[in-house]
Amino acid sequence: MLFRVPIEVLILLIPVLVFALVFHEFSHAWVANKLGDPTARYSGRLTLNPLAHLDPFGSLMILFVGFGWAKPVPVDSRYLSNPRVDMMKIAFAGPAANLFLAFVGGIIIRMGIFGGSITLMLILFTQINIMLAVFNMIPIPPLDGSQIFSGLMMRRNPELVHKLQMYGPQILLGLIMIGYFTRISPLWMIMSPFVNFFLFLFAGL
Repeated sequence: MLFRVPIEVLILLIPVLVFALVFHEFSHAWVANKLGDPTARYSGRLTLNPLAHLDPFGSLMILFVGFGWAKPVPVDSRYLSNPRVDMMKIAFAGPAANLFLAFVGGIIIRMGIFGGSITLMLILFTQINIMLAVFNMIPIPPLDGSQIFSGLMMRRNPELVHKLQMYGPQILLGLIMIGYFTRISPLWMIMSPFVNFFLFLFAGL
């Protein structure tokens, strides 16, 4: 939980989280617009302004519970020329954007040109973006990975896709709550190998 984080780390962590979330949602909007859907642009989401993307309650949840969310980007598949594939591209844009930011942060860390609090912020920046990317690729609704999984599996196993869409949010909340109350996080068990892999790959940490 973030309120247990030392204040000096928290001061660095909050702007990193905000930028990572905002860039994630902006990337969804940018790709959707490129693929022909102007819904996000008309809704004022094709911007890096945090006020356009941050959800007040989701932001408070990040601070006090340790997980949260930004406002989802509106997408209208009727504008897309190939809805199934294009929706997968739009969903992947958010995690891909966070991995790109982590890659940039890792390069700067490897260069070793900064020290002190700047290096700490770069490490947090890289870690947070990797964690957001990996977390969002989990194929459970409403995460981005569920949209990609649904696109891949809809023709092969539509029943599984429908069940995940129906029960996914409850499953995800249950997994988060298990980690919150027991300190044994099933989600982190899934995520940690990938987070550690990308952290080493990008930053050598």
